Amino acid sequence: MQELNEKIEKFGTVLPGNVLKVDAFLNHQVDPELMLHIGQEFAKRFAGEGITKIWTVESSGIAPAVMTGLAMKVPVIFARKHKSLTLNKDMYVADVYSYTKKTTNRISISKKYVSPDDKILMVDDFLANGQAVEGMLEIADQAGVKVAGAGIVIEKSFQPGGKELRDRGFRVESLARIKSLANNQIEFDKD
Repeated sequence: MQELNEKIEKFGTVLPGNVLKVDAFLNHQVDPELMLHIGQEFAKRFAGEGITKIWTVESSGIAPAVMTGLAMKVPVIFARKHKSLTLNKDMYVADVYSYTKKTTNRISISKKYVSPDDKILMVDDFLANGQAVEGMLEIADQAGVKVAGAGIVIEKSFQPGGKELRDRGFRVESLARIKSLANNQIEFDKD
């Protein structure tokens, strides 16, 4: 997605440890017009799949997930990372390790909003090692729902998550694929 690549080139900052900081438009300050276009692109790529819900993990996946839900006219559920007084029982749960925060979070989705008839699309801001998607897949398995695939805003293809998911036959659609962050330079995959 050319518009996204241009934003990454203009505002992305490479930090130590192969971290790409995109807080100017995605995961701190949000560019709503870009998020709308991202949602429309995911809706186009997954058209005809019979998707009934969008799932994401709080918090940086929420903006692209909501816009995807809007474009597809389906509800959005975000897996909570923190316990809530209002969501405290009858939950599906999974543990997810965060590469950038170096912590493990227990994510949860209320059983109340999940039906075995659901076909879900997972949407997330980044795919590096695949931990967030794996956590959502674990919850999907617990719930017995079908999964159409994952819509990823930015994939770091030099890390194993995307390849491992694709090798298992899981559909991953990434709008920007980063081949390398070596020498503080952002290099995109050409495909």
